Amino acid sequence: MKKLFIALIGGTVLLIGALLLVLPGPGIPVVAAGLAILATEFFWARRALRNAKGAVAKARRKSGLKEWLRSRRAQVSAASQIL
Repeated sequence: MKKLFIALIGGTVLLIGALLLVLPGPGIPVVAAGLAILATEFFWARRALRNAKGAVAKARRKSGLKEWLRSRRAQVSAASQIL
């Protein structure tokens, strides 16, 4: 019974997230939330969520966002010390 309830709720959230990918709204976080709900009971969802997290981490590393934020903080810090 619990597995059916988790499947129903997680599947609904996942479906809404998939719809929000093409409609205006936060589709990717809702899809991730649906997978997280399903991952509590299903191995395939756990694997899909792990793969998605890996893809996001890889994209973040390639984007250079961390270095940009670090240099931006240094610039703001230097500017505040001048004033």
